[in-house]
Amino acid sequence: MTDFLIEQRDEHGIVTLTMNRPEQRNALSEEHEMLEFVQTCHRLERDDTVRAVVLTGAGSAFSAGGNVKHMRDKKSFSAGSPIQVCDAYRRGIQQIPLALYHLNVPTIAAINGPAIGAGLDLACMCDIRIGSDSALFAASFIKLGIVPADGGAWLLSRVLGAPKALELMLTGDRINADEAQKIGLITRVVASNDLLTEAHALARRVAQQPPLTLRLTKRLLRESQFASLQSSLELAAAYQALAHHTKDHDEAVAAFLEKRSPSYHAQ
Repeated sequence: MTDFLIEQRDEHGIVTLTMNRPEQRNALSEEHEMLEFVQTCHRLERDDTVRAVVLTGAGSAFSAGGNVKHMRDKKSFSAGSPIQVCDAYRRGIQQIPLALYHLNVPTIAAINGPAIGAGLDLACMCDIRIGSDSALFAASFIKLGIVPADGGAWLLSRVLGAPKALELMLTGDRINADEAQKIGLITRVVASNDLLTEAHALARRVAQQPPLTLRLTKRLLRESQFASLQSSLELAAAYQALAHHTKDHDEAVAAFLEKRSPSYHAQ
């Protein structure tokens, strides 16, 4: 493990992950850093006390994407033959969207600055995105003569719809936070100094909910993106049956009827 990700946890079960390469604008370029991302997601998935995850970047950028100097010098996952480059993507950066996608804990991207290329894709891997007023966004792969190979082609079209995703990917245009909110890429814009405060306040509202039901709800929404209505209803019925037999469901109903705040515990 490296120190690429700084992990902090509060009393509400909220984990904040901070990408800590400010001098490189938190570029995603080293395989061991990507492995740290993946291992962290797997560990958090197994931890029933985690209620929500906030992802942000140290310094002025969320993530500047890939390391362009490595591309120039044919280093890291730009090195070798086409087959070697393909394998490097598969075992490296492509593991991050898979790990974040299968992390059933709700995730919030607190986008503190530019989210460019793979950095934009990383933001789209999170369930909810809020941005500071200094955030910038670009699907800029085309500007470097490459394709969005770390999940962007799949993710951005599901966030924005195919036409707008194609516009951004085929032009490489940069958009600011206000435009990102207008097209639905982020849900809100906040002052830079207030970004983490707002992200943690949102995470606490999530974390106050029944922990098992949070994970079931996220998974139901994920699976329903690809299912027919009938299949989604079948899965919802199964998840609902599980939810009905949790202590937190009993506590939620009792608290509602007794007009008090519920008290939930990991099960």
